[in-house]
Amino acid sequence: MIKHVIAIVILSIAIILTMSYAQHVVQYLLNAHDWVSNVLSDVFSGGQTGSLLRGSIALLTLPIVVGLIPALGYWAAKRQWFPYFMHTVWVVWLIEIG
Repeated sequence: MIKHVIAIVILSIAIILTMSYAQHVVQYLLNAHDWVSNVLSDVFSGGQTGSLLRGSIALLTLPIVVGLIPALGYWAAKRQWFPYFMHTVWVVWLIEIG
């Protein structure tokens, strides 16, 4: 329990010290989401169903792609599946919808 508290404090300090870089990363993530959504708007119709499908696919695509980046690097180094893949996907998804 104490290790988790220490880790949260250290990560909070690291984020505070690198806040401007973190803001750029979040902005790039949101720009990528908008780009995917705009590309998908050419594929799906402008109706309610097309808009729902476009939004759902855009919300799911980017976190999976971002999660695959460290997973592929881990696989190249260890030849095993990245154990925290779904954790990474969930964190990126939460940042994207937040």
